[in-house]
Amino acid sequence: MSATCPTCDDALLAPAGPPVAGTAPTPAPASASASAAWPAVAAVSVGTFVMVSTEFMPIGLLTDIARGLRVTDGVAGLMVTMPGVLAAFAGPALSVAAGRLDRRTVMVALTALLLVSNLMAALAPNFGTMLAARLLLGLCVGGFWTFAPGVATQLVPPEAQARAVSMVLAGVSVSTVFGVPAGSLLGSFAGWRFAFFASAALTAIVLIAQWRLLPALPPSRAIRARDLLTPLTRRLSRAGLIAVVLMVMGHFAAYTYLQPLLLQVFALSATQVTVLLLVYGAAGFFGNFLIGTIVARSARLGLVATTGLLAVALLMSTMAGDGLVAGAAVVLAWGVAFGMVPGAATGWMLNALPEAPEAGQAMLVTAFQVAIATGATLGGRVVDGSGITSAMLLGAALVAGAMLAAATLGRGKRPQRAVSAP
Repeated sequence: MSATCPTCDDALLAPAGPPVAGTAPTPAPASASASAAWPAVAAVSVGTFVMVSTEFMPIGLLTDIARGLRVTDGVAGLMVTMPGVLAAFAGPALSVAAGRLDRRTVMVALTALLLVSNLMAALAPNFGTMLAARLLLGLCVGGFWTFAPGVATQLVPPEAQARAVSMVLAGVSVSTVFGVPAGSLLGSFAGWRFAFFASAALTAIVLIAQWRLLPALPPSRAIRARDLLTPLTRRLSRAGLIAVVLMVMGHFAAYTYLQPLLLQVFALSATQVTVLLLVYGAAGFFGNFLIGTIVARSARLGLVATTGLLAVALLMSTMAGDGLVAGAAVVLAWGVAFGMVPGAATGWMLNALPEAPEAGQAMLVTAFQVAIATGATLGGRVVDGSGITSAMLLGAALVAGAMLAAATLGRGKRPQRAVSAP
């Protein structure tokens, strides 16, 4: 395994040789051979795809589910909000509860829990059962984002870790482009229960693949409750959390109103908006792999580039005029930028806390979920009071603040070159 000076808190954000910047040193040696490593990473990545698709599937099926379970649309909306709320607490809690458990066991258990959640949702006789299924999903979301990036870095050698993390996070972009629309399509043709059954079937396949492909992945040490405070005590991790909260708040203050922006400000038709939303997802898929290349050189550059492009895209939305060309330019830039967000945030935290990657990821889960809820709320108030354009400007200002935090608070010395340990 590789090792980096654990006391060099300021020495983690400039490239100086392996391990690749943007990745954490491998916590413990994996037993996978080189030929088996990438299929194992792919099994984790497809798990990401299924999880995110399941998380947002009710958005496209909400009215049908509400009617089927005899609740109002407003009550049915709890299917989307409750998993996120629970995930904010589940990430830190599960990182401590997992202790020294083999991370292979943890990942397989989380995928099995996702399977149970899907089956419960598909068979739910009432809304209480459905909500219980969605709360189980919240545990999966929080746990998965806490452990998956670290698992990816354990599976491959140091020089390939940035690529492995990008592959795992690519599941988010793919689910945005294909997963959520596919779930809605299945629901419209065969009913919402069939959509959850289909998700359960795919989850079962992923579970088998992870069981067969993941090697033993012992952690270097157990995470203790007090370790969860570590990200708040280190300058670089604090800077990253500040930047991430501002960035995600700014994005969701604006993104929540992307559809009405395209309809009302850019004067596009409903068909054109649908096409551009697909373009947005595809652009995010490209951005996900682009950030892997950037973070492999410098985690600070990755976060600065991400926030810079996102701020520009939001400003463009207020200045580009109207029409399809202008709308497409904004959507492309915005989609690429947001596709870079997960990799940029994860890369920063893995670099800032190489000795405690799971504690850093757990705190990121919480920061993301709090920022999403806060950003959407702020955006809603601004839209109601001043209009959609004002929400875009608010988002741009928050993201610009994130870029400033990453560029200034995140400055550090060049890292010591890693050494190989037997």
